Amino acid sequence: MYKKIDLTFFSQEKTEKATPKKKQDSRKKGQVAKSSDVNTAIILLFVFLFLWLIGSFASERLFTMSAYTFENLLTLELTSGNVQALFLDLTAQVIWIAGPIMLIAMLGAVVSNYMQVGFLFAPEAIKMKLSKVDPIQGFKRIYSVRALVEFLKSMLKISLVGIVTFTIIWVYMDDILTMSLYSVGDSAAMIGTLTVMMGLAVALLLIFLGILDYLYQKYDHEKNIRMSKQDVKDEHKKSEGDPLIKSRIKEKQRQMATSRMMQEVPKADVVITNPTHYAVALKYDEGDMAAPKVTAKGVDYVALKLIGIAKHNQVVTVENRPLARALYAQAEIGDEVPEELFKAVAEVLAYVYRLNQKAKQ
Repeated sequence: MYKKIDLTFFSQEKTEKATPKKKQDSRKKGQVAKSSDVNTAIILLFVFLFLWLIGSFASERLFTMSAYTFENLLTLELTSGNVQALFLDLTAQVIWIAGPIMLIAMLGAVVSNYMQVGFLFAPEAIKMKLSKVDPIQGFKRIYSVRALVEFLKSMLKISLVGIVTFTIIWVYMDDILTMSLYSVGDSAAMIGTLTVMMGLAVALLLIFLGILDYLYQKYDHEKNIRMSKQDVKDEHKKSEGDPLIKSRIKEKQRQMATSRMMQEVPKADVVITNPTHYAVALKYDEGDMAAPKVTAKGVDYVALKLIGIAKHNQVVTVENRPLARALYAQAEIGDEVPEELFKAVAEVLAYVYRLNQKAKQ
């Protein structure tokens, strides 16, 4: 007993790598391989490196602002005028300290995104879609293999970050326990140093994890945009165009080219024939042309039509089989007659000119 096998199942199975067009279309929709861990790592690295460089400046400004507040502002008589001025002054001080850090964080975000996906503007990614608020689809996203992988990744990151920070604290445990013996400035400097060290260590750890996550995201993205054999065929057909339409367009172009060519036949000086299989129309203007030019040519049906138009417009036709074949093979429409055929063509044109002179007499 034989069973029927549905071959369409295999043609619909997504086993083929995405074509460049498919990748470009996915990119336009904002579907790219990107790791949020890389973004977080680069931002942390930029921010804590910046804090390491300007830490003394920031702490000095904070101490200056705190000292000014305790020495002058606590005894200040508050009025509607000076409260506003005080608020603006303190806001300016905070912006002066926190502003550069925020700018560096923004720069880190831009750099991390550009490193992963380059310059990308995808308005479709922010369009409102009902599927995004569909509770069924949301439930599927929450309880899926991808969600489980993300959960495991998060737990791994939390564990590793905890181990790294705890290790640094453990190494400097003696200094932390004796911190109460230090001055406020020295204690703040130590806390700042430990914070920067932990931040840089976590950033380097996340960079390592982010690289691994990016490789996974790239693999997952390429897997999601795979195409079936039928998809590849359909895309190729779409990009190349429907063969039937293409053949019709080519036929129309041929008809238009033939029509333009036939319009040049009445202006020709002579049509050299085979006599019925080949026909080549020549024109020579001694004042404008260095050599005779081919203005029209054709074989079989086109040759007969060309000869008919020539006779209808009193253009001389000369039967010369070798010359007709040679001109057809060696010269295109608009080309000058090849040098090796000059003598034969000149004899034909001289014959035509003699005929025209006799006709005029």
